[in-house]
Amino acid sequence: PAQILTYLDGVVKVEETPLKPRVAFLYPIVKHNISVVINATHEGDTGQYICTVNVVDDDASAGKNVAVINLTVLVPPATPTCHLHGDPAVGANVTLSCGSAKGKPPPMFQWQRMSPTLQVFFPPAQDRARGTLKLTNLSLDMAGLYVCVAENRVGSAECSIVLEV
Repeated sequence: PAQILTYLDGVVKVEETPLKPRVAFLYPIVKHNISVVINATHEGDTGQYICTVNVVDDDASAGKNVAVINLTVLVPPATPTCHLHGDPAVGANVTLSCGSAKGKPPPMFQWQRMSPTLQVFFPPAQDRARGTLKLTNLSLDMAGLYVCVAENRVGSAECSIVLEV
């Protein structure tokens, strides 16, 4: 563990860590609330944080002076990439794939055809966790714009691919 912030003898000290320009006490210490704020959080801030309070000449607080909190920084999905696998000829089978390099929790994927007619896909053709859409026995009317949306609880991003049969 690395110490990041201290208050001792009326002086606040921010230690030399990557958090230094982004961390501070939320309230003045005289309010007896030692909540901490971390500004501009990023995934690397995820971890366990420990607060220790030591009051001079206070033997009654022994063993009750430590609090632990686990911080998980959520990350919206990065812009996904869409790919076509297979030969898009009449009667053939192809797979559209969609993947996002970042996202916490891992994103789920939803494919839909936009033009010429909106169409939403369900399992087993679509695998939302893997980001794949299997199109079988292609016909000319299956051509169009296909959009994949990568989504988790903090955001979404999309990519698209034009299927020409």
